[in-house]
Amino acid sequence: MTKVFLIGNLTRDPELTETAGGVSVCRFAVAVNRGFGDNRVTDFYNVTAWRKLGETVAHFTKKGNKIAVYGDLQIRQYEANDGTRRTSVDVVAQDVEFLTPKQQDDGGFYDAPATQSAAAPKKKPALEAFDDDGDIPF
Repeated sequence: MTKVFLIGNLTRDPELTETAGGVSVCRFAVAVNRGFGDNRVTDFYNVTAWRKLGETVAHFTKKGNKIAVYGDLQIRQYEANDGTRRTSVDVVAQDVEFLTPKQQDDGGFYDAPATQSAAAPKKKPALEAFDDDGDIPF
């Protein structure tokens, strides 16, 4: 069993497609920094998210957003157009968490709730007077 946990930024907008059977699949890439100072390196990981998780990622994220991905490593071998044998390491997402803070100008998932700009302030209800004859009004 191989599990991976990545925190990084989307390098492009997620691409949502469907299989021939109608199953949603979202593909995106995550840039993850490692190392410190002059030894800092950025690694790029291809990630695939299936079904509802993929739809959610495609709908609520865009290039540059910071996300956390938890999933499985998948190693694929294929033959390139030039005939050479290549190996690709991909991540199949089991969970994705959005880490980009809320932004007011984004217009998407991270949008702040709409405010009532022209609405008049609400009045507090008036208190009713009661006679102090010993009877409590409630």
